[in-house]
Amino acid sequence: MNRTLERILPRVQKPARYTGGEYNAVVKKREQVDVRYALCFPDTYEIGMSNLGVRILYGVMNEMDGVWCERVFAPWSDMEEEMRREGLPLYGLESGDAIADFDLIGFSIGYEMAYTNLLNMLDLAELPLRSSERHGLSPIVVAGGTCVYNPEPLAPFVDIFSLGEGEEVCVELIELYRRARDEDWSRADFLTAAAQVPGLYVPSLYDVTYHEDGTIAAIVPHDGAPEQVEKRIVQDFEHAYFPTNTIVPSTEIIHDRVMLEVFRGCIRGCRFCQAGYAYRPVRARSPERLIADGIEACKQSGYQEMTLSSLSTSDYRPLENLCDGLMDWCERSGVSLSLPSLRADNFSIGLMQRLQSMRKSGLTFAPEAGTQRLRDVINKNVTEEELLQSCRTAFSGGWNAVKLYFMLGLPTETDADVLGIADLAEKVYGVWREAAPDKRRGVRITVSTSCFVPKPHTAFQWEGQVCMEEYKRRVQLLRDHMKGRSISYSWHDPETSYLEAVLARGDRRLADVLESVWRDGGRLDAWSEFFSFTRWQNAFAACGIDPDFYATRVREIDELLPWQTLSTGVSAAFLKRECARAYAGQITPDCRKQCSACGADKLIPGGKCDA
Repeated sequence: MNRTLERILPRVQKPARYTGGEYNAVVKKREQVDVRYALCFPDTYEIGMSNLGVRILYGVMNEMDGVWCERVFAPWSDMEEEMRREGLPLYGLESGDAIADFDLIGFSIGYEMAYTNLLNMLDLAELPLRSSERHGLSPIVVAGGTCVYNPEPLAPFVDIFSLGEGEEVCVELIELYRRARDEDWSRADFLTAAAQVPGLYVPSLYDVTYHEDGTIAAIVPHDGAPEQVEKRIVQDFEHAYFPTNTIVPSTEIIHDRVMLEVFRGCIRGCRFCQAGYAYRPVRARSPERLIADGIEACKQSGYQEMTLSSLSTSDYRPLENLCDGLMDWCERSGVSLSLPSLRADNFSIGLMQRLQSMRKSGLTFAPEAGTQRLRDVINKNVTEEELLQSCRTAFSGGWNAVKLYFMLGLPTETDADVLGIADLAEKVYGVWREAAPDKRRGVRITVSTSCFVPKPHTAFQWEGQVCMEEYKRRVQLLRDHMKGRSISYSWHDPETSYLEAVLARGDRRLADVLESVWRDGGRLDAWSEFFSFTRWQNAFAACGIDPDFYATRVREIDELLPWQTLSTGVSAAFLKRECARAYAGQITPDCRKQCSACGADKLIPGGKCDA
């Protein structure tokens, strides 16, 4: 540890965020590596270390000969102040070396409110924000994660975007960089070659023009860049890398446990869900592999908790066999097993019996909408009776806490749909009174609502978000009709949801807004104590940008969208068809019942997913 850091740490909160040295962290000798990669998460240590994707990429790259991948997280405000005062540049946790001297700097971006953190971390690294101002072969700035399915607001700041799953393409990118360095390529030569690697999008190789009304007129590739970049997926998920030798943090993090990824993708097809489309096709691991990995990861880390991770864990076919295989070892070893992401339509008696010995911390279901009409619009494929039966099963088994998640502002939503949420909560309470064997413990029913954000690459990508005042009106309507002391109601603030909609569907013209917000002090915007909506409003005004153009405007079905150059593998024709079915109130069966011909299966050799 350098002397400057030693001097700073006693003056900041949670100094363990910044020291490195954790158990299982990878430290290599500098003279034995020829490529150094800074794996950056644009939020705090506690959030970034809870991200399974970061742990996977860290392990994959550090298994490569001659490659040293180090972790970098956004500092809290007190640490940033000290770093700037002392002239300490952003550094890798493993070595303490400045990341400006690394070969590649990669960001994992999972949510829009982290965008200003990316700019702040580049500045803390003492690098120019704009890619056009960075010269020489290194460092190359890369970004991946869910948000890069529309990377355009960040396009002027990032050299290369990695679309889709990164385990294989990161290896290919590093090998290409090695070749470029050894053959003395220019930066431009390297970026031109990178654009030929499947899954890599180089925004500087695409020119965007606009109509007078502000909509996009054309996106034109040059220097041999492809007209469309298709996401990468891991072809053999069963044998793909899993971090059994995972890092054990030196301080508390959000998800301080072993996370066992049972499958990728989702069979359901909810029309609002970007992850459900973007992670297709479905690929599952065998229970034998999962049991072995879960036990080994607990042994290597000493963790006393394991959670099964996926978009919808109860849709994993051999779930009960997996639980049986893990429970015997977990009970003997004092390890608890948790199952988040349960579906309200398949919470079975058998599953409940397997959960009996676990901590009954409460169950979470996401009906998303209060009426069956609106659930059909969004293709939720969950009926009221299925939800109530799942609650009946849980209450009769001894659970006394249920969380219910909904969205307000969904397409075609009416006040009757909003009031349906309160009605459904009352019915859940009635089921508890009917089914609970011991009512002395009481019941806690928590209703939470968020504002619908139309996302790229979904059936609702053309929709407009309801304005903030309308969202607040619907929240108040629901509050006024929520009854009973056993039912509590919380809601997400509309300001951040509005900005998420702006950034999720934005184009390159928003880059100036992002830089303006950052220069005005914007960072850690996902944290309420740092977020300032006024700061964002000022930046929009200063840059001459109308945010409603991106958030609340309804797109024409054939409008050229900013993310049109990028493909999740799901066809545009399928999304348009799903949009039409939504307005007709028609459901699309889940992939297990009937293939909907979305197109994503073509990404797998043989064209067959595990749905």
